[in-house]
Amino acid sequence: MHAIETTTKLSMAAAEAAVREALATQGFGVLTEIDVAATLKAKLGVERSPLKILGACNPTFAHRALDLDELVSLLLPCNVVLAATGDGTRISAVDPRELMTGDAFQQLANEAAELLAAAIAAVPTA
Repeated sequence: MHAIETTTKLSMAAAEAAVREALATQGFGVLTEIDVAATLKAKLGVERSPLKILGACNPTFAHRALDLDELVSLLLPCNVVLAATGDGTRISAVDPRELMTGDAFQQLANEAAELLAAAIAAVPTA
């Protein structure tokens, strides 16, 4: 699967704050948050490097997508993932063009991808 990605030298905490701010600037709110590392530790006793999933939603895009096909709710919200790397944080966002295929979704998916890419690009890399 293709993702919209960048890597930053920011710590996970600083990268998360920057991502949340950049998403808000582009009209996205974070509806859900899953600390994968903490969950695996608590449920399975497994240690892993930090990994967090933010469920981002732009209400205007969600409304438009649901009007086209209510089953698109299976794809909502858009996941933005932060993963610790050796020297910073990798930030990846789902590319809506990969998930919402077909002519009916083309314009909407392109618009959503453009705003997600702008949010990811706004995160400082150093």
